Amino acid sequence: MSTTAVAPLSIEDAELLVATARHAAEDAGVTVSVTVLDAGGHLLAFRRDDRAVLISGETSTRKAYTALQLNAPTADLVDAVQPGGLFHTLPTALDRPLLFIAGGVPVHRDGRLIGAIGIGGGAPEQDHGFATAAVQALA
Repeated sequence: MSTTAVAPLSIEDAELLVATARHAAEDAGVTVSVTVLDAGGHLLAFRRDDRAVLISGETSTRKAYTALQLNAPTADLVDAVQPGGLFHTLPTALDRPLLFIAGGVPVHRDGRLIGAIGIGGGAPEQDHGFATAAVQALA
């Protein structure tokens, strides 16, 4: 069995993710906060637009953390936490900042999870689109 090393998410990668997400948001006329976490959940980059609502900083970070921990876009998890859903009790079962609102997307390299990006400030569908555009730019 051979294991191939996969380059971790670098600060240059994180800066590209932030810049791409911000440009996508600007093009849509939306002010956002962007959070990028490495594979260990550590903050690599954060940016809040001057006019973004203050809570967007917290929501972007929680979305990134949730996408990282569950290795799935938060947009794909919204139904799972509804009553009767697979993860219905998860948001309150853990003492962790999980947030099941679209806008968090895991980042992979060569099929391995290397981090996550979270966007807050726009409508959930917009945040998801900005995050997805950023991850696609990194590929």
